[in-house]
Amino acid sequence: MKLAKKWVMFLVMAALLATAAACGNGGEDEDKNNSKDAGSGLSGSVVIDGSGTVFPFMSKMAENYMVENENVSVEVGRAGTSAGFGKFLVDKNGTDFNDASRPIKDEEKQKAEELGIEILEFKVALDGLTIVINKENDWATELTKEEIIKIFLESGGIEKWSDVRAEFPDEPIKKYGPNQNHGTYEFFFENILEEQELDKDINLQQEYSTLVDLVSKDKYAIAFFGFGYYDSNKDKLQAVKVDFGNGPVEPTVETIGEGDDYPYSPFTRPVFTYLNVNHAKEKPQVLDFALYVMENAQQVAKETGFAPLSDEEVQASLEKLNALK
Repeated sequence: MKLAKKWVMFLVMAALLATAAACGNGGEDEDKNNSKDAGSGLSGSVVIDGSGTVFPFMSKMAENYMVENENVSVEVGRAGTSAGFGKFLVDKNGTDFNDASRPIKDEEKQKAEELGIEILEFKVALDGLTIVINKENDWATELTKEEIIKIFLESGGIEKWSDVRAEFPDEPIKKYGPNQNHGTYEFFFENILEEQELDKDINLQQEYSTLVDLVSKDKYAIAFFGFGYYDSNKDKLQAVKVDFGNGPVEPTVETIGEGDDYPYSPFTRPVFTYLNVNHAKEKPQVLDFALYVMENAQQVAKETGFAPLSDEEVQASLEKLNALK
């Protein structure tokens, strides 16, 4: 009988010890979980607006960053480059970053100086201006640079496809593009058309998704916008191969680039993000996100329809950012 009682007491003590051990381990696991939840220790928000062209790149970057930094909210808008600078260059409560598909203008730099906003420019990727047509268009799959310019110029006199080449259909051309809020419009107007007047009949839109939809539903449509939007809508559109003088070139991540080694270079442009340095010095999460962008720029560029920067360009940007710490 005494032996039985001792055995019962042994079992009770063993159970108590096991429970205590479990509680102890649970406390350690809880501490680990709390440490993991804390992550980098950063919190707060990062606010970005600007270029619709850069939007797919930056929204993917924000999504990746928030997975690793759960207590930081990164908001990405796409008002357009020029409209975005209007939100960025504000005395108080301006955005932390402005994405841009063209360089900042002198008047925008001047406004920043007047407001006491220190800014840093970062090239984040390379984009190829892409001419898109309807999937059913089987006649204009290859065009010369000169023909494209003539189609979109007011002085070009192009109203029908047969005005481009006699063998093309005797049907009206429907012309589309992004509106003046977008750096893509400005790049096309200033660099491709050399500031000659656009055809007054071009249908200009704010949303790139609208342009994709319009061209996909109109056999006789043609439009221009960034490669990324074409790349993510290949099932709805086809890209025109452009002859710059040495035969037709298809826009691809491999052909888009700066310099003679890249056959699509005449229609290539860098895309940027601009950082409010004042905010980066005041808000650690803003500087941390800027560093994350440049550290991951090459990979995210490839994933979102852009040609990546060189290692040297990325390293130079990282040095500028690290100097702000």
